[in-house]
Amino acid sequence: MLNRKLLGTLTLAAGIAANTFAQQMPVTVKRNDQQKKVEVMIGGKPFTTFLYPDTLEKPVLYPLIAADGAVVTRGFPLNPKPGDPTDHPHHIGLWFNFENLNGLDFWNNSYAIPADRKNQYGWIRTEKITEAKSGNTGILAYQANWTNQNKEVILTENTRFEFSGSQNKRVIDRITTLKAVKEALFTDAKDGMLGLRLAHELQMPTTKDEKFTDSKGIVTVVKGGTDKIPNGNYLTSEGKTGDAAWSTRGTWCKVFGKMGADSVSVAIIDHPQNPNYPTFWHARGYGLFAANPLGEKIFTNGKSAKNLKLQPGQSVTFKYRVVISNGTQTPDAKQLNTMAGSFAIQ
Repeated sequence: MLNRKLLGTLTLAAGIAANTFAQQMPVTVKRNDQQKKVEVMIGGKPFTTFLYPDTLEKPVLYPLIAADGAVVTRGFPLNPKPGDPTDHPHHIGLWFNFENLNGLDFWNNSYAIPADRKNQYGWIRTEKITEAKSGNTGILAYQANWTNQNKEVILTENTRFEFSGSQNKRVIDRITTLKAVKEALFTDAKDGMLGLRLAHELQMPTTKDEKFTDSKGIVTVVKGGTDKIPNGNYLTSEGKTGDAAWSTRGTWCKVFGKMGADSVSVAIIDHPQNPNYPTFWHARGYGLFAANPLGEKIFTNGKSAKNLKLQPGQSVTFKYRVVISNGTQTPDAKQLNTMAGSFAIQ
């Protein structure tokens, strides 16, 4: 017989689920195979587009648009906006890849890499869309190959997106399974795995220039600014804020700030079944917001490391939830803990 406390918890959860379902808006998923894109609309409003042309070194969701119309991702390089920083051209919308797989850098690859150095970088090539379905929850699934420049396959990828939304919220669930075709070694590295480049407004304000060096020794300078537009901040499930969020673990992390008249936030929620849970947060003030469970060595200053090896035929699955909110205030820690708890049992 259920005790009263458990019964109360289940009743509350059922009530929350019913209320959430009642608020859900219809999701339209429209594929365009010729242009290699899939458009997603929620409640008749544009939300995001899955882009997988041969000109991109990885598939991306771009842009991401809050329910009030605020674009929470940077425009550059696909659709530059006034004031957009132009560093890190490989930061496009929302993506998933890694800096060191069998010595190849999948993360930093872009049109900016010189041709004579391209062989040091990997490529994620989308092979086909396997599902595109509209409804209360929109579904998009695809298959891709992680390859070298000669199109030799290291991993196969099967990813499923689930899109949903309400009046002031947009949600993306991403479930990605990677299966090794040959021995695949993810060597502990800083740049990975689920990444998002934020709009200028959601950067943290700074006037200081910063330098960052990738795994191949290429230096990128991120310029500070004086335009007073950036007003973002980070908060993790462990109470870390601002720059202190970087390199720490947590079940969730959110960035928040003002965009127009609304408060806007983007939260990434980790899943207990993911490798090395809870993840490390590769959250930079200049606008890179990433969850990287395989960057332990640099995030712990060499105290420990997390290398992941797959033998041929072995697979690993990563699950993440991205929640974009807008309104008079953004979700607080208690609300995000509730969201994380709900995601954890899915």
